[in-house]
Amino acid sequence: MGGDATDLLVMGRVSGVFGIRGWVKVWSNSDPRENLLEYPVWQLRLTGGWRPVRVLEGKVHGKALVVRLEGCEDREAARALIDADIAIRREELPLLPQGEYYWGELEGLRVETLEGRALGVVDHLIETGANDVLVVRGERERLIPYLPGDVVREVDLEQGTLRVDWDPEF
Repeated sequence: MGGDATDLLVMGRVSGVFGIRGWVKVWSNSDPRENLLEYPVWQLRLTGGWRPVRVLEGKVHGKALVVRLEGCEDREAARALIDADIAIRREELPLLPQGEYYWGELEGLRVETLEGRALGVVDHLIETGANDVLVVRGERERLIPYLPGDVVREVDLEQGTLRVDWDPEF
């Protein structure tokens, strides 16, 4: 049975094919990235909605994962999965300590300054060496460091907002 968007959290994306036997390359938002392999069933967002797919095997390969999925037996089947989002049911994910969030929970939040000026919406996050960076898309793209307590002052998942101490000119 597939999931709906409310009980799923996007944790990665199929980014390419690997070899000729149906393996796919996966970009994982997990930290460490191989944690995504601990979930035996992934939900893939394909044409027509979410579909459960069993993970048969996988391993770290460079900065990505390579994975063999049930029903994906050749390169053409793997190619059809490129750009599919990978989600895990929320009830399967470990609870995080207060004030910590999964990246997928932050994506889509409206970002505003402490003064209430709208800056846009969190499109995605980037992992740099020092800290994660919010990619905020509005009238233009902004890169805002994800520094809770310093730059990021409030995350309100219920209201769908993220308040930042940030100069809108940057």
